[in-house]
Amino acid sequence: MDTQEVALTRREAQSSMVRRLNPWICSVFLLIGILVVMFISLSFGYMPFEFEEILDILSYKVFGHETSYPESRIMVLWDVRLPRLLTSLASGAALGLSGAIFQGILLNPLADPYTLGVSSGAAFGASVVLVLAIIFPSLSFLSSPLMPAAGAFVASVLTLILVMLLAADDEGRLPPPNLILAGVIMSAILSAAISFIKYLAGEQVSSIIFWLLGSFQARTWTEAGIVFFFFLPALLIALPAAMDLNIMTLGLRSAETLGVNTGRVRLKLLVAASIAASASVAVAGIIGFVGLIVPHLVRLLTGPDHRSLLPLSTLGGALLLSAADTVVRVFLPGEIPVGVLTALIAGPAFLVIFRSKMKDLIHV
Repeated sequence: MDTQEVALTRREAQSSMVRRLNPWICSVFLLIGILVVMFISLSFGYMPFEFEEILDILSYKVFGHETSYPESRIMVLWDVRLPRLLTSLASGAALGLSGAIFQGILLNPLADPYTLGVSSGAAFGASVVLVLAIIFPSLSFLSSPLMPAAGAFVASVLTLILVMLLAADDEGRLPPPNLILAGVIMSAILSAAISFIKYLAGEQVSSIIFWLLGSFQARTWTEAGIVFFFFLPALLIALPAAMDLNIMTLGLRSAETLGVNTGRVRLKLLVAASIAASASVAVAGIIGFVGLIVPHLVRLLTGPDHRSLLPLSTLGGALLLSAADTVVRVFLPGEIPVGVLTALIAGPAFLVIFRSKMKDLIHV
């Protein structure tokens, strides 16, 4: 048996081992992990809460039952910790889902929400709003916490439209190499524009930098609702298209031969993933590696079938980002931006995965 056959045999053995992991079992473990993180996030902090107290306050706010706890404790749990927790869960789920979709439609394991410039566009839009609020203090409406989110969302959608126009061929199709190249070009241009905006901000540039690093500090129910409002339709669009996405991984010609309208499916999924990612960036700022590493970890556990990859990446992203934000808030001194922590944790993990895959390619 030659080297190539040995490598193929090894990969087949690894694939068979992965397939023995049931996606339903993985989803149960992820849900349990999310519940544990939710309990830790709500319980621990400067003002600790007992489990019975959490249930009593939630029952009071949701069902109107009477409670004996003071208003200050109710406010901390309901108006501070719970919106922040839900925002981190929704943002992580959106990033995990969009990363899995981008990697599937672009046939590129290195694709994520930042590949097409969507996140750079969102960062540019929010930075423009922030610097305008600094330069023109008379425009009081720009100081609203929702204005950077609105600017980020609008700019990310416009960036996606421009990338698609640049990437379209003469027949109106969107080849994956064209999309990646157009996204890289737009990201480079927008990064330079953001640097110029930071220069204009002068001494108050710290507010822009902190937002660009990603954080869930002081997030409200409104911001949590924004992420859920855009993420849920994206999820409902993506899940029914999972089988078509499986077929498209065989190649565009093969997929079209099997009756898949690749152009329509790619456009639909591209818009869904971009809207989900841009909503997350608009509310939380730049949080890297979640959409890149989570789909890889899910593939190691359950294989490449998008029927399980998409929902499990959604749960995995929610678990990873909510856990990272809980660690930042509860266990670390001070409060560093959560985007820094995700990069420090997920970056080295991705390097290990990339190195192992590169060895397999070399052996083949």
